Amino acid sequence: MHRTLTRAAALVGAAALTLGLAACGADEPAADPAGSADSTADAGEWPRTVEHEAGSTELEAAPERIVSTSITLTGTLLAIDAPVVASAATTASDDGLTDANGFFTQWADVAAERGVEVAYPDLELDLEAVIAADPDLIVASSTGADATIEAYDQLSEIAPTIVVDYSDKSWQEVATYLGDATGLADQAEATIAEYDSYVADAAASITVPEGETNLVVYNGSTEDAAIGKPGGPHAEILTALGFDVVGVPDDVDTAEGAREDWAFVSIENTVEHLTAPTVLVVFGDEDTAEDLRTEPLFASAPAVTDGVIEPLGVTSFRIDYYSALGVVDAVTEAFGA
Repeated sequence: MHRTLTRAAALVGAAALTLGLAACGADEPAADPAGSADSTADAGEWPRTVEHEAGSTELEAAPERIVSTSITLTGTLLAIDAPVVASAATTASDDGLTDANGFFTQWADVAAERGVEVAYPDLELDLEAVIAADPDLIVASSTGADATIEAYDQLSEIAPTIVVDYSDKSWQEVATYLGDATGLADQAEATIAEYDSYVADAAASITVPEGETNLVVYNGSTEDAAIGKPGGPHAEILTALGFDVVGVPDDVDTAEGAREDWAFVSIENTVEHLTAPTVLVVFGDEDTAEDLRTEPLFASAPAVTDGVIEPLGVTSFRIDYYSALGVVDAVTEAFGA
């Protein structure tokens, strides 16, 4: 990460901002999102070979005990009803981002209902803890703060392991891939269809403000900000809801490692890129939005002088199925009848 986003970025890895992480619109999933699970195989066809970021892995049968070493991927696994028995956790917090276990709050209740245990805390890989969970499949990430690809050989000695790069894929693409790999393709398809229907219903229930929309991660008056780019994960959600998301000019974000989803801008230069009359604040609550409204540096921004500034919630940073629904709900609350 070449700029500091927020504490959330430190927890999940800014390279994965997707939360996603990764477009979250209602487009068809890519045919080959993370290598290639055998998409021609249905739930009953075993064994199957799964191509992934670290090579290929043969699965003899449908997994019944999955350990996720990627807290980012855990949400998508839960969304497709995968049998997750344990997951890596990040640092527990009281700011709404995680629960007492260090699981992301958008799916922590689901994990509790299904009996998902903390494999190890603070994203510090513990091979002994993984062994103790007795997995028949390990799902790992190759990117972000929860990446464990360097331990692929050790993990593969414990159980068959697949490694996913979620940094440039939508949660729908990742869900499709994991569904194909685990024999849960039908569940993945149903989850995506349910989400698309939810977004369509929400779009019909809101009044979108006229003009363009900026997405911003605001870290206060002393830190750089991030401006969402069209086509990024958060922008895709808003586009599906009827918003016209604009980012920064192409010649602004030319640094090495520039990303497709966010442009990182110094706080002094942020105001010139807050050109839209509507600003939606990612990883922010009403206090964050109010701080942005009252920041003297932004006094001339259209959204401040005569527009709309609304927060999308603290769980909106990392986009998975659950947090995407949270973004939709935040927009519906702000712009619904």
